[in-house]
Amino acid sequence: MQESDRIMAERVHAVITASAPVLAPKLWYGMPAYALDGKLVCHFQPSTKFKTRYASLGFSDQANLDDGTMWAAGFALTEVTAEVEARISALVKQAVN
Repeated sequence: MQESDRIMAERVHAVITASAPVLAPKLWYGMPAYALDGKLVCHFQPSTKFKTRYASLGFSDQANLDDGTMWAAGFALTEVTAEVEARISALVKQAVN
């Protein structure tokens, strides 16, 4: 991973593991991912993976993010600030409940 992606991935990893220790870190297609009972819940996609202009945090259908008939399952990341960390923490906690 390029340094900018690696720094974001490390911060995202710290937030996810602190917010939802029940999630098991793993690699998914070479990307950092987190699983519950062997099923993928979320993953970090570096910008360099598919040569995009931003990294992303994605959630699978295993994540409990349901909100009516439509909800976000992926989020673009250009920087991980304290506000972004708080939002990731809330999303991950919701995803595993």
